[in-house]
Amino acid sequence: MSAISSDVIRGYNDTMILYILLNEPSYGYEISKLIKSMSEEKYIIKETTLYSAFTRMEKNGYIESFSDEDRGNGKRRTYYRITDAGRQYYYDKCEEWTLTKEVVEKFIKK
Repeated sequence: MSAISSDVIRGYNDTMILYILLNEPSYGYEISKLIKSMSEEKYIIKETTLYSAFTRMEKNGYIESFSDEDRGNGKRRTYYRITDAGRQYYYDKCEEWTLTKEVVEKFIKK
């Protein structure tokens, strides 16, 4: 198998995005590039999936958006930063993943 099914990973898109935002704000294209790179190209997040996640997480108070002028060409770019609620949600999802992995591995034949 060369890529991860989006159905399998859907519940953890937020976790991946929040991980990237833990240390500094970023913007959509950069986040998608990092997910692709960090997953060694095994997962490529679709643009619609990414922006749906931004909208949902901002509505839930996990991230906040702000605009910044891109110094290179004067174009405005929307950045996202994690909130305290987002950090807590990220750590909760990490705990959930540990439990999920533990359960699913009991049904995987190696």
